[in-house]
Amino acid sequence: MSTYSVDPGAPDPSYLAFWRERHLCTLTTLRPDGSPHVVPVGVTYDPQARLARVLTNRTSAKVAHVLAAAPLGAPAAVCQVDGRRWATLEGRAFVRTDPDRIADAVRRYAERYGRTPGPNPHRVLIEIELERALGRG
Repeated sequence: MSTYSVDPGAPDPSYLAFWRERHLCTLTTLRPDGSPHVVPVGVTYDPQARLARVLTNRTSAKVAHVLAAAPLGAPAAVCQVDGRRWATLEGRAFVRTDPDRIADAVRRYAERYGRTPGPNPHRVLIEIELERALGRG
């Protein structure tokens, strides 16, 4: 198995299939001091839109890190691992509060993870505009 780069807008079928499997992922954002903040999250990958989506609470540290980098977006990465297989998506993260975008993200999350997140009046969406994709498997 070798590590390879992938066009995040046109992944090969095996890379996309891996992102459709149910896996817990990590999100890495940067704190104001530049140190990495890594947390477990659920992620959906939309290669056509070149986006990775993470639902979260507006009061979370990850949201604060992304907002601190506005308006250019914050560098961010999401990763998932299954044994020797892994995949990482990298890009610029933005916080979205539009109800339609959040509803679409909830639908995508339910499709990937097999359950719909419960109601959360503080829910926001972190969208990562993808610039790079890597993987092994």
